[in-house]
Amino acid sequence: MSAHRPEKIKFMLLACDMARAVRFYQRVFGLQEIFVSEFWSELSFGTAIIAFHGGHDGSVNLTGLSFQFADVFDTVERIEKAGGLILEVPNRREGEPIMLGRFRDPEGNEGFITQYVG
Repeated sequence: MSAHRPEKIKFMLLACDMARAVRFYQRVFGLQEIFVSEFWSELSFGTAIIAFHGGHDGSVNLTGLSFQFADVFDTVERIEKAGGLILEVPNRREGEPIMLGRFRDPEGNEGFITQYVG
């Protein structure tokens, strides 16, 4: 591998309560623990890595993070049960092959949930 190529790519979110953030993403999205500490944590799904930086104040943090599911409405229920907020119930938009919804985690990070509908 070339020294100019990244070894990994990580998507970083912010956390004011690291234990709560890690627990939310494990329970809702099934991410696996790589490393957890008070100020930096990493969870994975396959080769995708979600990292959390501690010390956040809980304010809204818009992200481009998106998770796709076979049943997005099951995910809506899991988000709400785990303390997250559904900002937009998934719906099909004209001309797109997905149902798209938006959520906010307990740390203030906002992301998307989708379901491919063809």
